Amino acid sequence: MQPPLHQSGTSPQRNVVALDIGGTKINAALVRISGGDAEIITSATTPTVAEDGSDGILAAAVRVAKDVLSAHPAVQLDAVGMSAGGVIDSSRGVVTHATDTIPGWRGADLSAPFTAEFSVPFRALNDAHAHGLGEALFGAGRDHRSMMMVAVGTGIGGSIVTNGNLLQGSHGAAGHLGHIGVSEAEGMKCTCGRSGHIEALASGPGILRVAKKMNAGDDVTKDGRSLARAAEEGNTAAQEAYRIAGFATGRVIGSLLNTLDVDLVTLAGGVTEAYSGWLDAVKQGVAHDAMDVVANTPITTAATRGSQAALLGAAAFSLNFPTYDIPTEGTEA
Repeated sequence: MQPPLHQSGTSPQRNVVALDIGGTKINAALVRISGGDAEIITSATTPTVAEDGSDGILAAAVRVAKDVLSAHPAVQLDAVGMSAGGVIDSSRGVVTHATDTIPGWRGADLSAPFTAEFSVPFRALNDAHAHGLGEALFGAGRDHRSMMMVAVGTGIGGSIVTNGNLLQGSHGAAGHLGHIGVSEAEGMKCTCGRSGHIEALASGPGILRVAKKMNAGDDVTKDGRSLARAAEEGNTAAQEAYRIAGFATGRVIGSLLNTLDVDLVTLAGGVTEAYSGWLDAVKQGVAHDAMDVVANTPITTAATRGSQAALLGAAAFSLNFPTYDIPTEGTEA
């Protein structure tokens, strides 16, 4: 493995209001970044009311941002960063593609209310991108040059960070790992409107769908918690559903390792903690598809920043952080 990146010691202390807009709540925090470390100084939360549409949600986000800043009136604010769902054009702060969960979210100008209120630079990025960036810079990936995060929950997403830089892609859509086709999902309808994508099979709802097809029982398949509990208690249909999903997920990860050759894979999301046998199946899938040269790439569920990662990633992104001195092989930092 190549030596990790080393943060330049000349970085000043910077203060950022970071927001993470989720399906049920908006998290906000005052984040202090200095010398390669990030610290949440204070935080607050407010509900996400989808019925209020994009304008109402952004107004609520501005209010909760002001709340965290008001707790420290002497702080000089350097930027505002936002993590949110959908495909985001970070150069304009506009949501270019999104589901209909929040009315008007597609096309929403995320930047306008914040630049008007705070008069500091504003940047926004996709929530999976923010999560991966925060974990790569300040969590499990901080001692590695490159990391791929795979988030498996209600959907499947991810992010790739190399040398401290987030891969967003030409359209801001990089990391949509859930929309990779797999034979195991043949004929299964995906949320994107296509069929045969891994998300249709191996996301939380996808695993429930598989278990129902295997006649695991109505009580077992009423929700994800019931299915996970049944699997741990020995229900063979529930266990097989997780095995199929985990193995297919592992095959996708193995193929991506062949392509990207990252130092570390970090797994996140509710499915990763649901059933203990799922991770074994993932590793078997990786072994099936990964070339020998990348087959031993570390895969961990030990994301150290947890729910803070998206806030920290949004904060770092708003500052174009980090500025790194990248040592060459054999040199000391």
